[in-house]
Amino acid sequence: MTRKKSGFLAFCFSLVPGAGEMYMGFMKQGVSIMAAFWLLIFLAAFLNIGPVLFILPILWCYSFFNVHNIRGLSDEEFYALEDDYAFHLDKFLPLDRLGRKQNTVLSAALIILGVLVLWNNLMDYLEWFIPSPLYWVITERVPQVFIGMALIIAGLYLIRGKKRELDEECRQEKIDSQEGMWK
Repeated sequence: MTRKKSGFLAFCFSLVPGAGEMYMGFMKQGVSIMAAFWLLIFLAAFLNIGPVLFILPILWCYSFFNVHNIRGLSDEEFYALEDDYAFHLDKFLPLDRLGRKQNTVLSAALIILGVLVLWNNLMDYLEWFIPSPLYWVITERVPQVFIGMALIIAGLYLIRGKKRELDEECRQEKIDSQEGMWK
């Protein structure tokens, strides 16, 4: 950051979630907010889960006021502020470093996305051959059930990973306490 930005332009850009942060020079934060905003719209439309949209005004307000809070910082505080992903997405997604585990997650996500795109395009042709009620079940419900199951599996995977991490910490504390007794 070399200098603070214009207040008027910061206001204009703050009207679009994430754009204000990017204008202020906080690219990681801005991109992650913008991605979350548009991802929620995509999920609501594609998976037909409209209630997810209630998060959009909250995310918009967060972004709007975050830009104005950043703009209102003193020069020292402003220059000391580091760019970081909003919601600490870097801990869940392979944004800075792509190791073997992150590559697998990213690969799986791309494969699933590709299958869903093919599914949507190929199902239009099957409408000619499949009776209407069955066609509706296949095209509308099967993808939603598949995504729901994938979300549950991902949640269980995250919980299992956290449990392993906690178990490892407890084991390390025991080792440390036993070493302390020997000294």
